Amino acid sequence: MVFGMLAGFTAAKSDVLLSEDEIAQTLLHGPWPIEYGKDPSNRVSGNLEAIAFGKALFSDPILSRDENMSCASCHDPEYGFSDALPRAVGQKLLDRNTPSLMNLRSHRWFGWAGGTDNIWAQSIDPILNIDEMGHDAESLRSAIAGSTYPQTYGKLFGDISKHAPEDVLVNISKALAAYQETLRTGQTSFDRFRNALEAGDLTTAGTYSDSAQRGLQLFIGRGNCAFCHSGPAFTNGEFHDAGVPYFITETRVDEGRFGGLKAIKQNPFTLAGDYSDDPEKTGAWAVNQVRFQHSDFGTFRVPGLRGATKTAPYMHNGSLKDLAAVVDHYNAINMERLHVDGEAILQPLGLSPQEKNDLIAFLESLSDDGS
Repeated sequence: MVFGMLAGFTAAKSDVLLSEDEIAQTLLHGPWPIEYGKDPSNRVSGNLEAIAFGKALFSDPILSRDENMSCASCHDPEYGFSDALPRAVGQKLLDRNTPSLMNLRSHRWFGWAGGTDNIWAQSIDPILNIDEMGHDAESLRSAIAGSTYPQTYGKLFGDISKHAPEDVLVNISKALAAYQETLRTGQTSFDRFRNALEAGDLTTAGTYSDSAQRGLQLFIGRGNCAFCHSGPAFTNGEFHDAGVPYFITETRVDEGRFGGLKAIKQNPFTLAGDYSDDPEKTGAWAVNQVRFQHSDFGTFRVPGLRGATKTAPYMHNGSLKDLAAVVDHYNAINMERLHVDGEAILQPLGLSPQEKNDLIAFLESLSDDGS
């Protein structure tokens, strides 16, 4: 019915610049937000007490061994739960940019390299990393047991004194995950445009700026950006070579997905493992089926674009300072830098100054939700 209503759409409303085919492609990027059920691997997913507990833990330096930093130290709400730094700083300068925590439920893999396959396991990594929070399971258990949290913990998980250190680690991470699941971007001017197109509301659709519409046409058309940044969350959730150098120093490289695969194969906290609360092991097929490929070396997870204006700088190493730098990167991408065994999906865009501004206007329209 929608497409019957949109027949002759462009001619009927000159303020809407998209063709019928472009409208069909635009509708694939919604509706937003996506409604997810509870995470079956996390028995406290959606539990209001667990969400409140996770929120308190998120800002509490008790999760670092020296009580010097919290999750919020790097994942600041002001910056879309990132930190505005090129590379994260823990106990020392780390190798990668701090990823945003917004819209985590749209992910299948977590972290730039996908070393985990669920939200709660992703929370475990920084807690145990000696260069970040620096706990081990026993020290975390002791810290929580000696804090004001045992009663809250007990309501959700049982008596902490009867739990093994690894179980406490997982339970704390599941509470953190319950909170992080609630971090979602809202509807933007793009969504209002997209929803108006679906409803055949030409008046509302026509209020979306011409510049953003032209940028959208580039995004889904000549730029081929939607190949990787697809769907309502504007990511396919997979790993690609974006032509960004993966050398950390002159003698050290970031293996990207290749290293992530090594990590996930050794990770006891996956959806296929014993710490998942899902008796059906839903989703375990993904981690069971992944295989090493040389082409995975130096590839990184495609980030979602919603809320991106808050999370600069960009790329896994924070090397692109703003959206203009990102557009310039793809506009004149170095083809010799791309992985020889990778996908031939990128070509220099050759955009004019006006087209670059239009593409930026579209990207900005994915972040103007007022959050």
